[in-house]
Amino acid sequence: MNPPNGKYAWTAKVGEKGQIVIPKEARDLFHIKPGDTILLLGDVKRGIALVDSSKFFKFADALMVASESEVDDNERD
Repeated sequence: MNPPNGKYAWTAKVGEKGQIVIPKEARDLFHIKPGDTILLLGDVKRGIALVDSSKFFKFADALMVASESEVDDNERD
């Protein structure tokens, strides 16, 4: 069975200290380098997602800017 295009699955073992190793193929595909910070998002029903923290923070900053703009628009009314 072939996965859908652009979809991947890997496995990782959790060590005694709770650490995991991100498989090399995944690190290469997503340009993850030593020292990079990864954000872990968790949902009890859906599981854990690993996110590049710099991309997440850029997204969060954009939300804040949009929110501030909306507040400014509402103050004019």
